[in-house]
Amino acid sequence: MGTWDIGHFDNDNAADFSGALDETAPAEREAVIRRVLTDVVDTAADDYLDSYEATKAVAAAALIAAQCPGGEPVTTSYGPEQPLPVFSADLRPLAAEALDRVLADESELAELWDESEDAAAWRSTVADLRAVLVPGPAAV
Repeated sequence: MGTWDIGHFDNDNAADFSGALDETAPAEREAVIRRVLTDVVDTAADDYLDSYEATKAVAAAALIAAQCPGGEPVTTSYGPEQPLPVFSADLRPLAAEALDRVLADESELAELWDESEDAAAWRSTVADLRAVLVPGPAAV
């Protein structure tokens, strides 16, 4: 999986996603993030969600959450270096829905983390991220 820690950008796929965002025209960056989240949400609940797509969705959700009240800024060197636009508010529930899908039973990323000793810590970071996106009771 090319993962070195539980952070939202602490894996090869998320770092590559950040690099791709940096190379994307500024006006297109929100569309890239929306597409990543939509692809994950549109994966049927009984279809297996690939970890490659899931890690990008977690990173995208972290970028959106960073702009929310109570959100943590993305300060890791593996995050995007170029400025991001102020994201549309409708991305927040989409990102939360994508995170729900990432944590679901048919998710390779969740399965891989559940096989590790850091499973509870990773799930907690994702749940915290979701809580920033949509404050209130979590659906997970």
